[in-house]
Amino acid sequence: MALTPLTRVQQATVVALVEAHRLDIVPADLARATSFLRQAQERLDQLPLLTSVTVRYGVAYDACHDTGEALLAAYGFRTTNAPGQHEALGRYLRAVFDKPPAEKAAREFDRLRRARNQDRYEAKPVGAAATEKAEQVARTLFDAALTRGLST
Repeated sequence: MALTPLTRVQQATVVALVEAHRLDIVPADLARATSFLRQAQERLDQLPLLTSVTVRYGVAYDACHDTGEALLAAYGFRTTNAPGQHEALGRYLRAVFDKPPAEKAAREFDRLRRARNQDRYEAKPVGAAATEKAEQVARTLFDAALTRGLST
């Protein structure tokens, strides 16, 4: 696996996340990265089989999350063991994916996270349009991870 190196700007943004105690530096783990990316692929493959809008949304969100975890592992980071791990992952995605179309998808992840939290913690279910958007974001992030050199 030949990862695309982070640019200086990307590195600086990620270092800021480390200094803010949102991310920890750990040894890069390509086996873990591959495992997370395979999970993301499996979730994406299952989406067309699901009929529930809410369940599809959750699976698409989880595919986004798995892709982010794959990138963290591949580059030698993990979210800190503290509240806000999903939000920190979103910040990391925005740092790593700084060019279209992945840049837009990385920004959308935070919106997906907030909608997921409303569904999960406030019983405010998502609609069909939000689910379609979640699926698009998941596929875009997954494809962008592949272009950075990750593989399943």
